[in-house]
Amino acid sequence: MLDAQSGDRTREIAREWGATVLERAWSGFVEARLFALAAVRTPWTLMLDADEWVDEALRAAILDAADDADGYELARDTYFCGRAMRMWKGERLVRLFRTGLGTLRAAPAGGGDAQLHERWNVAGPVGHLRGTLVHESYPDVAAYRRKFDAYTTIEARLAPASALGLAWQLCLAPARFLRALLGRGGLLDGWRGIFVAYYSAIYPVTVRAKARAGR
Repeated sequence: MLDAQSGDRTREIAREWGATVLERAWSGFVEARLFALAAVRTPWTLMLDADEWVDEALRAAILDAADDADGYELARDTYFCGRAMRMWKGERLVRLFRTGLGTLRAAPAGGGDAQLHERWNVAGPVGHLRGTLVHESYPDVAAYRRKFDAYTTIEARLAPASALGLAWQLCLAPARFLRALLGRGGLLDGWRGIFVAYYSAIYPVTVRAKARAGR
């Protein structure tokens, strides 16, 4: 387990459960994941964040996984204010892969070169596992807003400070909102879905606005 010098009992709890704990000052999402990957000595790597856990079905599927693939996609359900969101249900992510074959690519939502919203990939065959990777990243509205502000600020530092780019993102925002609300089922999640659809739509706009403001 890699710990970025947290101030809680993360390290102690991990060691109590038999984990090897590495400590490193925070230097970014991609660098942290690649540092952790370099320390793996097992044939397979399962990459999880601190706010993710596997349910029993996925745990069993991982233990029983066939050896005929180079990686496996896990289905992730993300929760917001205590409820799994339809618009984030069953997101397929490569998180289990042969050590040494996984590559990492950042995909900033607002454009630019920020190293976040990263995804693992493998060049060889990829399988699918039953069960769910549970992602409990947003326990309340305040937590969502804090992460929204932090991530858009990170992206803004390396995003183009272009007035035309900002205008283009503003034009795209209504379509993003409707796609999240109607196409991805956000409306069925009630106020939670409307809230997330709205903030998802304005995320790239906020990145470009912060870049223009010099943040």
